[in-house]
Amino acid sequence: MTQKGYFNSDKYDTPVMDKLTLSDRLRRNSRFYFTLKYASIVLKTRKQAKAGKYDTKAWEDSSYYILRIIEKTGGIFHISGMDNIVREDAPVLFIGNHMSTLETMILPSVISPLRDVTFVVKESLVKHPLFGDVMSSRNPIVVGRTDPRKDFEAVMNGGMELLSKGISIVIFPQSTRSIIFRPADFNSLGVKLARKAGVKVVPVALKTDYWGNGKIIKELGPIDISKHIYFKFGEPFTVTGTGKDDNQKIIEFIQSSLADWEKHPE
Repeated sequence: MTQKGYFNSDKYDTPVMDKLTLSDRLRRNSRFYFTLKYASIVLKTRKQAKAGKYDTKAWEDSSYYILRIIEKTGGIFHISGMDNIVREDAPVLFIGNHMSTLETMILPSVISPLRDVTFVVKESLVKHPLFGDVMSSRNPIVVGRTDPRKDFEAVMNGGMELLSKGISIVIFPQSTRSIIFRPADFNSLGVKLARKAGVKVVPVALKTDYWGNGKIIKELGPIDISKHIYFKFGEPFTVTGTGKDDNQKIIEFIQSSLADWEKHPE
């Protein structure tokens, strides 16, 4: 791992393989291979977390291992703007759209090696029989998604405390994961926290529909290698006024990124 984490520049693109071995061909677009490998990581990390041994380095390593499994199944990553993750010395709010399980699993390997970070997560995730112990070990801010007032208080109080300790926060303002980005579902909770705490916002645009939702277990859905995976980190900015215009700025950053990726796929 270099001084910039698992990636040694502002941008990362999955290397294109000129020749595929037989094992490469068998793995490509194989939901069975992907599920088997992913499940093995989930069970291993769950065991570590229950034993109190799942630390930040283990979190980062397991996240990166999942990224490598995705690449082995034919998934192609395009990650840009990573210099913006550390452009500010002070903690920041990473605010982005939420499309699939993939970003929750992969963002730790991108952000955590560069700065301390945690997530705002749904209560159902910390109570999940497979993922609960792992997520709880990361000291997240937990919201129920049923009582907006309680969620607001949880994010404001928990967020202020974490940010004061130098810990950055990832928040997905949409109430649930969605392949289609709907601005009306993108609330301003993250912007309000940034304004109150006096920290900057780093907008994050994501396209992760490579990984679909499963019918029985959402986190074990189908994969589609025809859909490239995109992460883009925007420049940090300060929230001013009521924050309404700033939330719109994040929305427009996400919309323009998604539009570019649709028009000009790699």
